[in-house]
Amino acid sequence: MEKVDKLDRKILSILSKNARIAFKDVAEQCGVSRAAIHQRVERLKEDGVITGSGFSINPKSIGYGTCTYVGISLERGSMYKNVVKKLQNIPEIVECHFTTGPYTMMVKAYVRDNEQLMKLLNDTLQSIDGVVSTETLISLDQSIKRDVPIHTEE
Repeated sequence: MEKVDKLDRKILSILSKNARIAFKDVAEQCGVSRAAIHQRVERLKEDGVITGSGFSINPKSIGYGTCTYVGISLERGSMYKNVVKKLQNIPEIVECHFTTGPYTMMVKAYVRDNEQLMKLLNDTLQSIDGVVSTETLISLDQSIKRDVPIHTEE
């Protein structure tokens, strides 16, 4: 990954506030050409600095009323990659992290209701080879959601 310079940071700061802003407007705010912005954004994508774009959908609006975090303990930490392969096939799981602390991994999932959560836990997660136990935390409300701050000074 190449170094992110001051102009890149300014572009990222602008785009993080409004990903749909026209490049000509970004260029105007940065004092460079639209072509320069386009080239920079393409390079930031290629370098893995910008990892996605699109719309964020409110899960509740499409019937997923429960957000849950599940701590998963594995028989051995070395089983992590094999378990991740299985988790990738579970559409309710939206994030997975290899962690330190009491769990080997932590997943975030959205389910429609408690019945679907029980099925996800009992029939799906706990039946994966290597999963020893799970502990579930239900999110009652998401109070903050944001990207990391982008400082325009290096």
